[in-house]
Amino acid sequence: MSDNVNASYDSLPDEIVTQILLHLPIKSIITCTSVSKTWKSIIQNPTFISIHLHLSIKSNNNLNFLTLFTPQNKEVYALHSDDDDDFTEHTRFDFPHKPINSKIIFRVVGICNGLVCISDDLHGNTNQLFLWNPCVRKFVKLPLPNVTCQLGKKHGSIGFGFDAKTNDYKVARVVYLEVDPNILKERPKVEVYSLSTSEWRIITAALPPICTLNLIEGREPQAFVNGAIHWIAFRGTGGVRLGAFVLVFDLGDEVFREIPLPKLPNYNPQECRNDLCAYGNSIALFQTVFVDSRHLDIWVMKEYGVSSSWTKVLTLAAQVRILPRGLPLPPIPRAIGFKRNGKVVLDMGWRISMGMGMLTSQDLETQEKKDLQITSYYCTFVDSYVESLILLDKVANGAVTY
Repeated sequence: MSDNVNASYDSLPDEIVTQILLHLPIKSIITCTSVSKTWKSIIQNPTFISIHLHLSIKSNNNLNFLTLFTPQNKEVYALHSDDDDDFTEHTRFDFPHKPINSKIIFRVVGICNGLVCISDDLHGNTNQLFLWNPCVRKFVKLPLPNVTCQLGKKHGSIGFGFDAKTNDYKVARVVYLEVDPNILKERPKVEVYSLSTSEWRIITAALPPICTLNLIEGREPQAFVNGAIHWIAFRGTGGVRLGAFVLVFDLGDEVFREIPLPKLPNYNPQECRNDLCAYGNSIALFQTVFVDSRHLDIWVMKEYGVSSSWTKVLTLAAQVRILPRGLPLPPIPRAIGFKRNGKVVLDMGWRISMGMGMLTSQDLETQEKKDLQITSYYCTFVDSYVESLILLDKVANGAVTY
C-alpha cells in the first residue's frame, strides 16, 4: 500500500474513523487492522473493544454457540442463528490447540462476552485451561494452577465469568482434597485466575462452606449470571450426600453465599442428577430422576436470589419406543442449555439407526417442540453468544494468534 493511500486513510478524524469501524462486521474490523497503524491502534484500544462489546450485546444478533462431537470423536464448535427459529449453522471454528495426548478431549466450561473457557478435564483430573475468542482467532493458555488435581487424590470444579468491578475475566477453581466426598471435614481450596494479571491467586479471605461440588468427577456444570458463578453443592451428612444447595461465588467481591434449591418431595441425591444453567438474568435447575417414574424436571428461579420463586416449568418422561440392543431402559431427555430466545435445548435420547443423541428445542410456555436436525454423541454444550474483540489487545498477556 502506497504512502499516499495511507495518508488518505489517516487524514480522517479519529472520531469519524472510530464510529465507522464500530459499525462494521467483526471480520471487516479485523481486516482494517492492516489498513494503517492509526486504525490498528484505534481498534486495539481497550476503550474501542469495550464500546464494540456494548454495541454487540445491544444489537441482539441472536447467535448461539454449540459444541458437539461427531461419530469420529471430533469436537465441533459452531455459531448457530436463531432467526426464524431455524437454528442454521452460521460459522464453524476449529480450536487451534492440539493436545499431545490424542485421548484428551476438551470441553467448554462456559462462555462470557465472546470468550470461551476450555478445559482438558473431560476424562481425567488434568489442569490445562484456555480462554479462546474464535472471532479474532486468539487464545490464551492459562498457567498451571497452584492446587493441581491428580486422579484419585484431588478433585476440582471450574467456573468462568466477568468481574465488572475490575473489568476483568476470571476463572475460579474449587478443589477439595479428601478422598471420600461423603465424609467431609475440610473446606475446599479456592483459587482464581485473572486475565489482567495472567496469574492464579489462592483465596483465603472468604472461605467456602464444607461441601463437595463434583458428583460427576469434577465436571460439574456452572452457571455465570449477575456477576457470580453458581454450582450445585452437597454437604455430607452421615456418610450420605445430602443437603444440596446452590453455591455462589461473587467474582467482584470474591465471597461465597448460598441459594436454597426448591423443596423437592422424596428427594434422594443418590437417585437423581442436578445441573445448573443460566436462564436470562437468573438460573435454572435441570433435575433428572433415574428411578421409578424416570423423568426430567426443569425448574426456573423467577426472581433471582429468592428461593420461594423456584417454579417447575417442564416435566419430560423417559422416551418409550423400541430400544437399540444393549440399552436396558428408555432414555430420559437431557437438558443441554438454553438458546438465546429462551427455548431449552434437549437431547432426546438415542437415534437407533445412528447411535447418537437427537437434539430438539422446546418452548417452556407453549410446549412447542422443534427437531433441530442435529445429532451428537456426548458432552454437548449450547449457550447464547455475542461476537466481541476481547483478547485483541492482549498480546502482552500471552495471547496467541493463529
